[in-house]
Amino acid sequence: MIVFDLKCPDEHVFEAWFRDSKTFERQRKSGAIACPSCGSTQIDKALMAPNVATRKGRDETPRAEAGTETTMMPDPREAMARAYAQAVREHIRKNFDDVGDKFADEARKIHYGETDKRNIHGRATKDQAKALAEEGVEFGTVPFPINLDG
Repeated sequence: MIVFDLKCPDEHVFEAWFRDSKTFERQRKSGAIACPSCGSTQIDKALMAPNVATRKGRDETPRAEAGTETTMMPDPREAMARAYAQAVREHIRKNFDDVGDKFADEARKIHYGETDKRNIHGRATKDQAKALAEEGVEFGTVPFPINLDG
């Protein structure tokens, strides 16, 4: 396995694990790698600092220097899931009207032909969603929070 620092055209830098360089290239060319910040699939390798082992054979764990930043590498599947979630958020932000807490009312109006059909998003309580489903109103739920402000 190999880890690469990657970046999108907006200069968002993130890490991802690959079996080897060929696997990275294949996934990059097919658009299978997406930026977790903006969802872009135009990905390139970013400059990386070399990882040089200096404590070879020692049992003690290296300690971070004072003032250095330490991070834990997330599971690469988590990073990919975040990237897809961000892409969904961006698609909704660009292509759906935000009706806020009036989602149930607007969905009914569209369903019953009282207003023009259009893509909408907003919030509904569990009771409102249940009532919409019982009326046969088609809608979907997103299994993660959508912060469309940024």
